[in-house]
Amino acid sequence: MSHFLDRLTFFTKVNEPFAGGHGITTTEDRGWEEAYRKRWQHDKIVRSTHGANCTGSCSWKIYVKGGIVTWETQQTDYPRTRPELPNHEPRGCSRGASYSWYLYSGNRVKYPLARSRLLRLWREARATLSPVAAWASIVEDPKKRAAYTRKRGHGGFVRVGWDEATEMIAAANAYTARAYGPDRILGFSPIPAMSMVSYAAGSRYLSLIGGVCMSFYDWYCDLPPASPQTWGEQTDVPESADWYNAGFVILWGSNVPQTRTPDAHFYTEARYRGLKSAVICPDYSEASKFGDIWLSVKQGTDSALAMAMGHVILKEYHVARQVPYFRDYLRRYTDMPMLVRLTKRDGMYVPDRFVRASDFDASLGESNNPEWKTVAIDEKTGSIVAPRGSIGFRWGEQGKWNLEEKESSGKDTALRLSLNDVCDDIVDVGFPYFGNIEHEHFASTGHDGVLKRLVAVKKLKLVDGETMVASVHDLFVANYGVDGGLGGPNVAASLDDDVPYTPAWAEKITGVARDKIIQVAREFATNAEKTNGRSMVIIGAAMNHWYHADMNYRGVINMLAMCGCIGQSGGGWAHYVGQEKLRPQAGWAPLAFALDWGRPPRQQNSTSAFYAHTDQWRYETINVGDIVSPTAPKGDWNGSIIDYNVRAERMGWLPSAPQLERNPLEIAKAAAAAGLEPKDYVAQKLKSGELKMSCEDPDNPRNWPRNMFVWRSNLLGSSGKGHEYFLKHLLGTSHGVMGKDLGEEGRAKPTEVAWHDHGPEGKLDLLVTLDFRMSTTCVYSDIVLPTATWYEKNDLNTSDMHPFIHPLTAAVDPVWEARSDWEIYKSIAKAFSRVAPEVLGVEKDVVLTPIMHDSPGEVAQATDVREWKKGEVEPIPGKTMPAVTVVERDYPNTYARFTSLGPLMEKVGNGTKGIAWKTEHEVDALKRLNGVVADGPTKGLARIDTDIDAAETLLMLAPETNGEVAVRSWEALSKTTGREHAHLALPKEDEKIRFRDVVAQPRKIISAPTWSGLESEKVCYNAGYTNVHELIPWRTLTGRQQLYQDHKWMLAFGEGLCVYRPPVDLRTTRPVIDHKPNGNKQVVLNFITPHQKWGIHSTYTDNLMMLTLSRGGPIVWLSEVDAAKAGIVDNDWVEAYNVNGALVARAVVSQRMKEGTLFMYHAQEKIVNVPGSEMTGNRGGIHNSVTRAVLKPTHMIGGYAQQAWGFNYYGTIGTNRDEFVVVRKLGNVDWLERPHPDAASADIQPPQRLGGRP
Repeated sequence: MSHFLDRLTFFTKVNEPFAGGHGITTTEDRGWEEAYRKRWQHDKIVRSTHGANCTGSCSWKIYVKGGIVTWETQQTDYPRTRPELPNHEPRGCSRGASYSWYLYSGNRVKYPLARSRLLRLWREARATLSPVAAWASIVEDPKKRAAYTRKRGHGGFVRVGWDEATEMIAAANAYTARAYGPDRILGFSPIPAMSMVSYAAGSRYLSLIGGVCMSFYDWYCDLPPASPQTWGEQTDVPESADWYNAGFVILWGSNVPQTRTPDAHFYTEARYRGLKSAVICPDYSEASKFGDIWLSVKQGTDSALAMAMGHVILKEYHVARQVPYFRDYLRRYTDMPMLVRLTKRDGMYVPDRFVRASDFDASLGESNNPEWKTVAIDEKTGSIVAPRGSIGFRWGEQGKWNLEEKESSGKDTALRLSLNDVCDDIVDVGFPYFGNIEHEHFASTGHDGVLKRLVAVKKLKLVDGETMVASVHDLFVANYGVDGGLGGPNVAASLDDDVPYTPAWAEKITGVARDKIIQVAREFATNAEKTNGRSMVIIGAAMNHWYHADMNYRGVINMLAMCGCIGQSGGGWAHYVGQEKLRPQAGWAPLAFALDWGRPPRQQNSTSAFYAHTDQWRYETINVGDIVSPTAPKGDWNGSIIDYNVRAERMGWLPSAPQLERNPLEIAKAAAAAGLEPKDYVAQKLKSGELKMSCEDPDNPRNWPRNMFVWRSNLLGSSGKGHEYFLKHLLGTSHGVMGKDLGEEGRAKPTEVAWHDHGPEGKLDLLVTLDFRMSTTCVYSDIVLPTATWYEKNDLNTSDMHPFIHPLTAAVDPVWEARSDWEIYKSIAKAFSRVAPEVLGVEKDVVLTPIMHDSPGEVAQATDVREWKKGEVEPIPGKTMPAVTVVERDYPNTYARFTSLGPLMEKVGNGTKGIAWKTEHEVDALKRLNGVVADGPTKGLARIDTDIDAAETLLMLAPETNGEVAVRSWEALSKTTGREHAHLALPKEDEKIRFRDVVAQPRKIISAPTWSGLESEKVCYNAGYTNVHELIPWRTLTGRQQLYQDHKWMLAFGEGLCVYRPPVDLRTTRPVIDHKPNGNKQVVLNFITPHQKWGIHSTYTDNLMMLTLSRGGPIVWLSEVDAAKAGIVDNDWVEAYNVNGALVARAVVSQRMKEGTLFMYHAQEKIVNVPGSEMTGNRGGIHNSVTRAVLKPTHMIGGYAQQAWGFNYYGTIGTNRDEFVVVRKLGNVDWLERPHPDAASADIQPPQRLGGRP
């Protein structure tokens, strides 16, 4: 009854014990229970997802009550897969279920923040000066500049208003563009697929002002260079549902249950169906318990294991017994039949480049690009033919770029794999061997550095004389040490022979028993034989973070190619390291890089840029001569790594940022004064030396990056390899670098780069970070802008793991003063437009771009490497040096351009991956959908005012979300291939996916030529499917899966074919191991940074719920054996250090760990429960405090078919697993809870308010 009626009741309740004293009647009110009852009430449920780089793309229900997000649970309304497959539910993980904690946590960035010293200087200057002049007065005064840059990371933030913050940023950008050039303004943000509009907000602003968008996939070391080398594709992978179609799966360095949690059920369900699985990883991981067999490989030796398995497959399925499906697959879809020139050297032959049509008299009748058409022998006629599909057919002609079994003229062919039966001679061919390199921590063997093996050859009359040639197939077989029937030295008669790459040999290198190697290889290949290629390898970052990562990957790719697995449903290469698949890519790019207003944008490979600008090159311990092959072509291959990078930039192989020592806004004027076109002026002045490239002197203040934006990223707390070098040289603040540079050690210095005796400290004038939480990067920034969380903005999200496009939806408005990334950059663009006229107007910006993949330029440098700097060739823009383009910048109207769709989409159109189509119809549709600009300089253009407008723009322009565009894009490709492809999209021609559609339910994308798989009701998405089944060539030199790499630099480093290369010795422990003893024992361990269970990269590692489930702060894992050696017990505070820096964490001592390794799961912030380091005296450090980026010359190759640069496609990668650290127990745990020495100084008091809230 009600409380009122209870009070009127005449009778009172009896209050006495009953049930033997176990029960009692009370008058107690039960209103207190309402709090629990209402806990699960809510006002609305909104769909959103998480913009984390996890590949999950899980759809979540966000519960809102009283305008506050209360919790989240998993959505269960995904579109179904196919009738015979499991569906995508359940999805989600414990990390995602804890995300709402961030919204109202103490770690939330609530207001714009500025470094107090900088803000005080700004306000003093603005009292009398205009914005740009005020900024100039600060950064041009060394004392003022140092006052705030040297205190980065030491606190001192104060609250500031949005108008003041954006004006300061805009003034810095405008000053930098006028004083140095817009290419000194950089922006770093990763993985657009996480939140496409948020990424595009920053990149669009930067592109409109001529700033530089930094790459991420290569820097994260998620990019496996072996993928572009083999397929001409960045990475393309099967969706997780396709695991269910496999018969045998190897999990190689991938911890699926832990790192791909939402999709792991497909793996377990496939196991119930009968899938057999092998797990290969050093530690007993979460995945290991699911395998039928676990191979505990020695870390860093995966390529040796893969080569041994390949040896078994070649010997037993290609030589001793020839499996028809395998042989036919190699003939049709790989470069195995192609002929390779052999060069005589030191009493033997060594493989050289591919034979081309241009090597023959009259070029075999090929007049278009004959130097880019590879040749083979037709098995039917015995004649030399140029089979269709090579890259020479892609550019300059139409209708022949396909994988039909025909030669150029249209005659049918059957290409010969082996020359054994038709050879003119059998010769000794030398193959490089690196497994004899001694390393303190890795096993080596006593075999020769060059292994001579017999190979069948043909003698061909070429334009430069008689030449010995061999097929890739025969070289491939010999390289594996398999006896192809010719006998001779260094080939194995038995799998038990101690010959490089037998299982017996691999047992010594990898620690895996030979019988296990043989078992897995046979089961993998036998399954592929029985199922026509349904064997799969799920591969992870554990393989890609080694210096010689491409050997790990190529070893696995070779296995897959030998078994015909690529392009077959249930088979192939499943490389999952991040949420890379930006499915509506072609529609997103014009928005993101402002291609609607100007082309090309400025883009930069981050690894090379950070290596240069953080001065990590000054501490380099690797000499290129140490890694050159004993079979290298003649020439001087010595030098430093940065020398190679500079050469690559000069030849147009890699981009530069900054580009030229002079301001690019001044070049066009100088060219006009000289009566030259800008491109001719640049070429002429570079040749004369009057103009210099910035890369030749990165420590010159004119070549420093000056402003930097970081958004959607924790650059300094997560991906920043060489963290302490960032702090020292880029930021100029306290750091933990303990090593000496080349000058201090008296070692050889670079020859292509100017050396300054004192490395500069503090190159950046301004670091701006946008984040919803106070990350490590925020702590080191000058200005921090509060951005909306994933539940407070509208955006789009896609994944590698499934074909859906998801929304991020604003369940609530951004709290406190936070704004979405789109609104933040809109505000900055508006402020920039307001302050720019002080120094900038309509300017001509000279942009240098590298020779790009998927463009006609990729056939620029055919058969040799010639440098214009050495006088070997003339500097020709886009041919022997970077391309030079003039882009008009309308700086006062940056905001107007930011918020409207520019005219180039109607005038030029759109395209992707070498194909193009018109977009007038889509532009007109956007005007009707988004509305048009009413007045001003962009009057009549389609509006892109809100984040939803931006989402609609990319959805309308993308073939994956607009059926009409999909059909048009397939038709464009058909012109090149000569085959009809539009049927792949015709069933969905009328489908147009709108933002409201994906809010209602995630939608499947439409098949488009952007990707090599199909989204179909009949087949799961699988990479390479259209290559195999639609006969579309791979975008490589040969048009096939290219297992032989013939670029001169590849041959110089011994990587024409896959070989085992042990980890490199970075020499980082010995100089400091006894530097500061603390009385505790020490052990040297290999430092490994896998993905973790309680976070996604650094996100969630400061989340209270995840910290509670873990150990409340940073931890490292080591084996019981190693812990005993150093006297460490579980939960001890330990320190790991080397010349690069130091970190402090608690020890997790575990029997699942492999001896010799130290795991620090990536990435744990140093802002939560981290004491000081005894070695550095600074707070702990992070996982990257003990790493340094080391570049590999073969990743710098450009202008060469598939080895041509593309944004996040090919380039240097940020490897870090070759590092070793000294580990010891902390002698004294010091929390450093003392004031900074300057804390009491009057000159750092908070700035005074100026008329409003600070």
